Amino acid sequence: MGNCFFKSKKPTAEIAPCDCTRRFRPAPVAPTVRLYGSASSPVAAYIRFALLHKNVSLQLVPTEGDTLVLEIGSETVSGHRETLLQFIEEKFPHPPLRFDLVERTPLVVKVTRLQHRSITWHLERMVRWVEDLRTRGKRKTVDPAVGSPRMELKKLEKNYAQLLEVMLEHAQMEERIVFPLLQRADPGLCKAANEEHARDLPVMNGIKEDMKSIGVMDYGTPACKEGLSNLSTRLKSLQKHCKEHFDEEEKDVLPLLEATELSGEEEKRVFEDCIEAMKVTHSHLFNFFLEGLLPSEAMEYADLIMKCGDKQLRASMIQIISNAK
Repeated sequence: MGNCFFKSKKPTAEIAPCDCTRRFRPAPVAPTVRLYGSASSPVAAYIRFALLHKNVSLQLVPTEGDTLVLEIGSETVSGHRETLLQFIEEKFPHPPLRFDLVERTPLVVKVTRLQHRSITWHLERMVRWVEDLRTRGKRKTVDPAVGSPRMELKKLEKNYAQLLEVMLEHAQMEERIVFPLLQRADPGLCKAANEEHARDLPVMNGIKEDMKSIGVMDYGTPACKEGLSNLSTRLKSLQKHCKEHFDEEEKDVLPLLEATELSGEEEKRVFEDCIEAMKVTHSHLFNFFLEGLLPSEAMEYADLIMKCGDKQLRASMIQIISNAK
């Protein structure tokens, strides 16, 4: 995920994961695709991500009622989500949608892995962004996408502050819900993971302070260049630690959740506790979080959200998905 190391007309700050997949296949010449239905429908959000996965644009035509109608060229179909997805698959077979009807991965493991994906991509973007600023030299013209150098530094600082909130909330979710579940089965099992969280916290906060300091400097001065160089080094170190930590969790810790043999009700309760623990991420930072996922991954996350028992939280997240660009 996030393999965006290619030349792009977009500024580093504006590249999204789906831009990476489009790099390796031409955009198809597709017929007009319209979806008639409620913008707040969770199925409408899911269909939107399915078409993004296919690299196909969608026009949503708001209508009243619960029925969704998908129009592709001169053909239309309505019905359940599976019917609409099958229609999309027939019209746009590549890349294929992956339906896994027999997967028994615990919900909390799916949530945790997808959160890892988003955090990983945003960290990769931060590293590329700071490296770009460090090596670019003094820009003579203003890029309207990011503004003046000082405006861009402020945008960088804001994006990192958002990422920091997501990372802290994710760590708290694991410490309060995921790790205790495993600790009850095997005391000491998550000691190393907890220690790694404590190790990285001062680094993460230190990067935030570095960005504040650089934000008030004159871009292109020796002091600013030195600050960006130090910041690049610290971000790369954090990125390395996070990758190692996530890989270790996904290889050695998360698979053990299946061995806890939770009942269906227990699994659902733990899953909903995880969703509840990520309140900030799932409210005003949800769009930011989704930017770090490929469309296929966002489809999977949307699927998980639909399983959330908190109707108000579920409705607010679906609304954010529906309004996302």
